[in-house]
Amino acid sequence: MAKIRHIAVLTKDPPKLAEFYRSSFGMKEVARSGKQREAIYLSDGYINLAILPALGRPEGIYHFGFEVENVQQAMRAAIEAGATKGTDSLPKDGRFAEAFVRDPVGTRVDLSEQGWKS
Repeated sequence: MAKIRHIAVLTKDPPKLAEFYRSSFGMKEVARSGKQREAIYLSDGYINLAILPALGRPEGIYHFGFEVENVQQAMRAAIEAGATKGTDSLPKDGRFAEAFVRDPVGTRVDLSEQGWKS
């Protein structure tokens, strides 16, 4: 069974939002990425919360990701159920997802066999 492993949130102020989740809910920082390490990854030990710079995009939930046994099978099943194809593979530049689809309302759904840091 697929398991939700991350949720990505866009914000104009990643450090401020990350501090909110650390102080309010006890989440721990597990990684940073980006040229200036502006993307902050938090975890509760089960699910990661990626706090990403909005960069002109609307603030709020951006996408979420599933850990699956087989990315290609999960992608096929999602497309057969009404998703649209995103990409079969993503660059290996620090991203945790391996591929993605868009659900029937257009939300990006990342797919990974490797999971995310926790």
